[in-house]
Amino acid sequence: MPELPDLQVFSHNLTKLFKNKKLEKISLTGKANVPEKKLQETLEGLELKRVVRAGKQLHFEFEKGHTLGMHLMLHGQLYAFDNKNEQKFTVAELLFEGGKGLALTDFQKAANLTLDPEPSDVPDALDADVDYLTKKLSATRTAVKTVLMDQHILRGIGNAYADEILYDAKLSPFSTSNKVPAEKVKQLVHSIDKVLKHAEEKTLKDHPDIISGEFRDFLQVHQPKKKTTPAGETIHQKPVGSRKTYYTDSQELFD
Repeated sequence: MPELPDLQVFSHNLTKLFKNKKLEKISLTGKANVPEKKLQETLEGLELKRVVRAGKQLHFEFEKGHTLGMHLMLHGQLYAFDNKNEQKFTVAELLFEGGKGLALTDFQKAANLTLDPEPSDVPDALDADVDYLTKKLSATRTAVKTVLMDQHILRGIGNAYADEILYDAKLSPFSTSNKVPAEKVKQLVHSIDKVLKHAEEKTLKDHPDIISGEFRDFLQVHQPKKKTTPAGETIHQKPVGSRKTYYTDSQELFD
């Protein structure tokens, strides 16, 4: 599933592709919060101003204050096309003026659209501060990794980057959330910002035009096919809940 750095890059490149283009037609064969006709009546004929990331969603911001939210879920993929979309498993299609289009595909049909999504009061992962995260961690008694991935607490972090953030903070993913000391919470906030921003920069540098896919060969610990980190530490794998979790002995456990 795409996470915050992936979606940051997608939004940047989608804006480059479609900014200031008028939406001529939108079609839907998948899920949305409104019928296809409502999407068409609201959005067709409007100019796209920009695409931004909102948590784990992409928001296509049109003129007249309308927004189309897009959640790729686990298997959603985006494809740009000229004039005709030939992708299988298409669940939504946006055709802009000049014949440029965008197809959203998902063989599971779980990817979905939301017309004019409600603003969220949950902070984005890049906006979290020490006081906020301290409060949320102290209010729960669960694995710290579970808290990082909870989209009702922080928006944008998924399985892979939770592992990377905790590795950078030298904090065990199995640490009990309300046992994490103040100095480690401060380090955790620093690592969230550092890891996510570095991943975005690295992805843009190595894959400057992507609008889909996950490129994570640069990750330090969340590497299913590797046995050691670049520093030579043994990578262990054990689940947190239902999620495969990758970690090292250098990460301190608080329980």
